[in-house]
Amino acid sequence: MKKALIIGGTGTISTSVVDLALRKGWNISLLNRGRKPLPAGVHSIVADIHDEAAVARLIENSHYDVVAQFIGFGAEDAERDIRLFTGHTQQYIYVSSASVYQKPLSAYPITESTPARNPYWIYSQGKIAAEDVFNRAYRENGFPVTIVRPSHTYDGTKPCVAIHGNKGVWQIVKRILEEKPVIIPGDGTSLWTLTHASDFAKGFVGLMGNPCALGETYQITNDEVMTWNQIHSIIAATCGKPLNPCHVASDFLAAHQGNYDLQGSLLGDKANSVIFDNTKIKRAVPDFRCTVTMAEGLRQGTENILSCPALQIEDEEFDHWCDEIVKMTGGY
Repeated sequence: MKKALIIGGTGTISTSVVDLALRKGWNISLLNRGRKPLPAGVHSIVADIHDEAAVARLIENSHYDVVAQFIGFGAEDAERDIRLFTGHTQQYIYVSSASVYQKPLSAYPITESTPARNPYWIYSQGKIAAEDVFNRAYRENGFPVTIVRPSHTYDGTKPCVAIHGNKGVWQIVKRILEEKPVIIPGDGTSLWTLTHASDFAKGFVGLMGNPCALGETYQITNDEVMTWNQIHSIIAATCGKPLNPCHVASDFLAAHQGNYDLQGSLLGDKANSVIFDNTKIKRAVPDFRCTVTMAEGLRQGTENILSCPALQIEDEEFDHWCDEIVKMTGGY
């Protein structure tokens, strides 16, 4: 039985990967701080990955077919993992981000060879720095890295929106229910893609243990795209309410972002149209195909948050910010 060590393993993306890998017969160990319940059938290694000495002791006599890093960020994390896992794994999979691609984009569709340059978002810059370290380690020392770039990936517990506050997306749904204006960046016609975590997992698990994937980078996304207007309209329709969009220039939103990082998450990501070419992952994993449509996933997430009071977290500060932006732009 093939063995995999997953660093993290309880997040939106990694939970689906662990679930599918277990069903595919993998022996899975999760290395994390042990603060969340773990799925049945996994081995728990309780440690903080940032405590290098402790992790080194825990894996000293272990060897894995795959180590997958879901919570790594910058160059220092990459350098630490190279030290930790050299000689302990046949393949190391680093989860990066499709937000690394150049902003603004110079050509479509986006492929793995699209330049990585994002001057707006420190998150993306950290991922780029980590990728650079791993690629150099592969070229110079044969470190067996595979880089994976997900785009906006969700699990269907809540809807996906363009802008939300620090307490989640409920306040946007509440504004729709109250028929208040909902801020949509630009004119709402930029293209976006949403990938269900269960679909992403098909591509990811297909790369696990694949010797042809060493030294390679793969984006794993849905082929389907929608405009932000369409995305919010589906959420509103699921709520049984009309959508009252307030279109605001992304530059204006970033200039008046208050406590929200719209410089990064908007100008560095969601304000840009994305059309991904998934030819490479389909060639490496021939049965990879997204089966959850965007409309289906949006309805699923909206219905779930409407039926789950625990997810209905009020965010008065964000609601006030929205009202102020609407007033400033003449939306009221």
